[in-house]
Parts: sequence; C-alpha cells; structure tokens
Amino acid sequence: MADQAPAAQRRWRAACPNCGAPVEFASAASASAVCGFCRSTLLRDGDTLSRIGQSAEIFDDYSPLQLGATGRWMGQGFAVVGRIQRGSELGNWNEWHLLFDAGERTRVGWLSEDNGQFVLSLEAPLTDTPPPEPQPGAPLTLAGQRWKVAAVVQAALRAAEGELPRVPQSGRVVELRNEQGEVGSLEYRDGAPPVWSVGRGVQLADLALQGLRTTAEGESIAEAKFKGRSIACPNCGAPLEPKLAQTKSMTCGQCQAVVDLPEGDAKALGFAAQEAGLPPLIPLGRTGTLAFAGEKPLSWQVVGYQERCDIPEDADDEQSFWREYLLFNRMAGFAFLVDTREGWSLVRTLTGVPRDARGGVQWQDRTYAQRWAYGARTTHVLGEFYWPVRLGDRVQVTDYATADGLYLLSSEQQGPEITWSGGQNLAAGAVQQAFMLTGASASFTRDASAFKDNSGTLLRNIIIGLVLMVVVFALLRACSHDECDRYKESFGESSAEYQQCRSSTRGGGGYYGGSSGGSYGGYSSGGGGHK
Repeated sequence: MADQAPAAQRRWRAACPNCGAPVEFASAASASAVCGFCRSTLLRDGDTLSRIGQSAEIFDDYSPLQLGATGRWMGQGFAVVGRIQRGSELGNWNEWHLLFDAGERTRVGWLSEDNGQFVLSLEAPLTDTPPPEPQPGAPLTLAGQRWKVAAVVQAALRAAEGELPRVPQSGRVVELRNEQGEVGSLEYRDGAPPVWSVGRGVQLADLALQGLRTTAEGESIAEAKFKGRSIACPNCGAPLEPKLAQTKSMTCGQCQAVVDLPEGDAKALGFAAQEAGLPPLIPLGRTGTLAFAGEKPLSWQVVGYQERCDIPEDADDEQSFWREYLLFNRMAGFAFLVDTREGWSLVRTLTGVPRDARGGVQWQDRTYAQRWAYGARTTHVLGEFYWPVRLGDRVQVTDYATADGLYLLSSEQQGPEITWSGGQNLAAGAVQQAFMLTGASASFTRDASAFKDNSGTLLRNIIIGLVLMVVVFALLRACSHDECDRYKESFGESSAEYQQCRSSTRGGGGYYGGSSGGSYGGYSSGGGGHK
C-alpha cells in the first residue's frame, strides 16, 4: 500500500477567517491554502491564518488525479495535497502539489499534467543567478548542469485548491530541458528569487497511485464523462462527440469546421471553416500495431490528421507537402505517423533535448546531422487534437537524421516554445500491413519504390502518378491560394507582391523536386511542456 501523507504531528488545523470552515495543513512548511468551502486564498503565519484573496473555481478538466490521492516514487510515499491550474496562449495545465514523507526533511514536489503527459519534479535550492531574459533555444548552465531553454511563457493563475507551499500567483515561467531527459523549471515571483525545480517524465502507471477519480464501475472519470458527450457544432449545429478527454480541438464531420472545444460542459464557441479535402490514406479510427525502436509493439489508433506544406523563402523555390496522422494509445499517449515524399516515419515528442554537436546534434548515443530548416504551415485537418489546432498555423522546423537515415529528430518552434520530436523511418509496406491497407489504399506509397517499374506494369505507374497529381494539386491549392490572398488583402490586387505570388503559383512546384523535406516531429503543441 502507498505511504500516506507526512506524520500526524506535522498536521495543523485552523478555522477559515472568512467562513469558519476547518482548513488543515499536512506540513509545517506549507504557507498557503485555499478554503474548500468559500474559495478564500489563505496565508499562514505561525498559528495565524489571514485571508488575502479569492480563488476562482477549479474548472473540470477530467483529470484522473484529485486531492487525497497517494502514491510512491523513487521508494518514497507521497500525498496529493494541492493543485494550481495555470494557462497561457499555449493552453492550460495542472500542477499538483505533492507532499513527500522524507523523515526529518519534507520535500516539496509537483506532478505537472499537460495534454495527458506528466512530469514529476522536486523543488531544490538554487545558488546560481539565472540570466534575466533567457531566450528559447539558448544554452544555459544552471545548478551544475547544461540545459537548453525550451519555453518562456507568461503563466496566468487560473485557479487553485488545497494546501500549497506558497501563495499562488501569475508570472513568468522558464522551462529548461537537457539530454538526460530532465526538465528544469524557473518560476519567477514578484520580489523574490525564482523557484527552482528539477524532474523528469513519468507514467501514472509507475506511481502506484491510489484514490484516483473513478466511477463505481471502476472507469476513469474522463472515460465516464466523455461517454455520450455531445456538443453542437457552432457552424452547422451537427453534434460533435469527442472521444478523448485530452481533445482541445476537433473537426465537424458534417461541415469540416475546425472547432475549439470548451472546458467542461460549456458550449463550443470558436470555429474556423475549411473546405472539404481528399480523405486521408489511413481512415480516422483505424487501429494498427507499431513499435518504436527497442520497444514492444503497441496498438495505436488514428485520432487526427493534418496536411502541411513548407513555406518557401524565395518565390522560385519549390514547395513540399506532407501528411501527419495523430496516433493515440491509452497507456503511451500520443505519437505521429508522418507521410512525406521520402517515405513514412513514426515519431513522438521528447521530454529532453539533444546536445549540440558539430553540424548537428547528439541524442541517446546517436549523432544526427542537420538536413533542412524551413517554415511550415497547416493547411487542412480532420479528427481530434490535444492542442488548439489552427488552420494556417506556422512553425519553424529543423530536421535531423542519422548517417544511415534510419533515425530522425526534429525541432519545431512556435512563438516562445520549442518542441523536440524523435523516431525512426518505416517501410511503406509495414504501414500498410499495420493498418490493413489493401486495394486502392496500397497505391499511395510515398517512398521511391512506388516509382520504379519493378514489375514492368507501366499502366500501374501511370495510375499512381495521376492519383498523386490530384493529391498534389489539392495541397498546392490549399497552400498557394491562401498565401496569395494574404498578399492581395495586404497590398492590393495590382501590387507587385500579389502578382509575383500569382506568377509563382502558376509556375507550380514539383512535388518530387527540390531539396525540402517534411517535418518529422509534428506540431509544436506543448506536449508535456510548462512543467
């Protein structure tokens, strides 16, 4: 059985100065709490409680965690005693306050929850002085370790509950990552040195958790809440029925509008219309078994799909187009199956970041050379997504590969956040077999073998070429048309900028020409960020 919260002699109880309800502290080190009855934010000074504010109501995000849950990590027991809900332009996340029983010394821990991914961190003293304005992607030496700045965000305080080590507040959060897969966090506070914590990614199954939110039938609260959940599409009124608790955006099956889903049971408000596109090669909902290198095979379900194109730096440059399938496994979370002109690859977001090396980076005893750096834009989406997806979203991508081309890395930067992803190439036949693609679907291979006349059947290759031309035309129309309209709206129909864009569009760009490649890593979604 998991250890309980720290010993009873450390507990302290007092009446809320606002409503008189009992407020209990499990640790003498905790300096703040939120009254569970009136939501007053309380400050503890010795044996005195004072009210210093009011916390907003916790919004129900269907987290499996709750106050009072217990678990074990690194041989020590902990209790979940508090929670802070934060948010930024990149989304919302939870920070669960963990109280460890470490004998004479109480350790403050946090289990950060973002898009179904978890990082467990412990607070530690910091004698170094961090730079005043760290920039995303910059190297940084702190607490005797080398890091890279992964994100710099203004984290707004949304709500709080339970017992906390200090009064919660909004402020700047700098997230650091290193090649050991560790996550460092600097939380800047008004008039005080930043709070420093270090941790790494964890799976809930490895924490021996007890007391999670479940129904009487043993289902997780997320599964129960989402059974039969239906939200009206704000564009056409058709029912939207998300299948995943982590879903932040989804497309309407009736009108294909991209809809932002609300927290809890509120109405969906934001949406963006999009034209119908070609169906994905792998149908949404299809399940296939794939394995990452050195790991056991897992069953992955296709829950989302997006088409993307690169953004040429020059009007004469050719464009590349690719497809990304968002995969989901209940225990392993999310991954991406990427379909580019060079073939297929299976990738997922990394908790850590690679180390810089000459001409590239190093990660897990492998050296990766830089191949391409380019801007990318999302042009069409279907299904569900764990981030607020946006048509026209732009990111800056840098792709890397090992010398044999088998292993891939990619970094994507959007605004103040950089996300790293890694994985390996897959043969087109392996993808077809995994997802049981037969008949016409089998002709949509993207690797070079699809264009070799190995069988001598010229007609087959002509049909493949015609189908690919249709696909490319649709993608080119999605990318180029949108880009030219932007120039037309900004500079006018007679402007040199608009006419040059139109000329470039008419000239076209060969799908299989040029030197650009597809993104290996998928969207810069936060995937475990803000931890």
